[in-house]
Amino acid sequence: MKHLLTWALLGLRPLVTAAPISDDTPLPLVIWHGLGDAYNSEGMRHIASLAEAQHPGIFVHHIQLGDDPNADRSATFLGNVSAQLETVCADLAAHPILSTAPAIDAVGFSQGGQFLRGYVERCNQPRVRTLVTFGAQHNGIARFRACGDRDFLCQGAMALLRFNTWSSFVQSRLVPAQYFRDPAPDQFARYLDGSNFLADINNERAEKNATYAENLARLDNLVMYMFEDDKTVIPKETSWFDEVNGTEVVPLRARALYREDWLGLQALDRKGGLRFRKIPGDHMQIGDETLNKTFSEFLGPAGKTFAAENAADELVFEEL
Repeated sequence: MKHLLTWALLGLRPLVTAAPISDDTPLPLVIWHGLGDAYNSEGMRHIASLAEAQHPGIFVHHIQLGDDPNADRSATFLGNVSAQLETVCADLAAHPILSTAPAIDAVGFSQGGQFLRGYVERCNQPRVRTLVTFGAQHNGIARFRACGDRDFLCQGAMALLRFNTWSSFVQSRLVPAQYFRDPAPDQFARYLDGSNFLADINNERAEKNATYAENLARLDNLVMYMFEDDKTVIPKETSWFDEVNGTEVVPLRARALYREDWLGLQALDRKGGLRFRKIPGDHMQIGDETLNKTFSEFLGPAGKTFAAENAADELVFEEL
């Protein structure tokens, strides 16, 4: 109960007052699961237990859409992502523990990664300190996943694609369609015009939302994990915001999205908070060793400090 008492006491202070460095209470952790999963699955419970073992007293909150696990899993396939995000923003802002903490940390698995990034850009109350994404589709997907023979929910969702990916009907109902992105010249204009979610949170349209860049640049860390042998998310480089068109791969730092800083990623990189990581194996094959190392490095009390990432090539900044 230590964390409950601590955050309750913090709630009596002015919101601009950070927790003292001597306070060893870990910041709360918010987790958003991926496609086909549910908030209370065995895997999600195991991940929470690892965080709790690493940081005793941590409060772990799982994003839940729907009244029960079946509804929550259904919402990963069917629903309007922007509307879902509005619900999450309202829920976190009203949560008695999360809303009174100095900040929160967040971990997103697969599509939960770009959805949590959308939360940071559009809402960010409570503010996210560290966002970790595992196999997120930050730059979209160019191909939809295959469904299992008995996964009727997945099959029904993917059947909507026959109505046209860019139709308002599909874009307001099929979750994966809302982060589908084909960079081919004859398709990209349709993406910009029809995308219900990704084109907006990636600030790719002519009119930029300055708040998105400001909020993302306020992160202490954006840690992006890519699975080296990912055969589920295509292209796998989307986890690092890389642009893939055929066989050509354009790294994030070479893209206009970064160089013109549409999202605040360059600002975050300059302060050493943009972190690129790789994991061997296929999509969501994450060992406890990786999770424990990540939780040890990036979760913890409000006063925790982080070493600046050394991956950024200073020549990149000199050329900008």
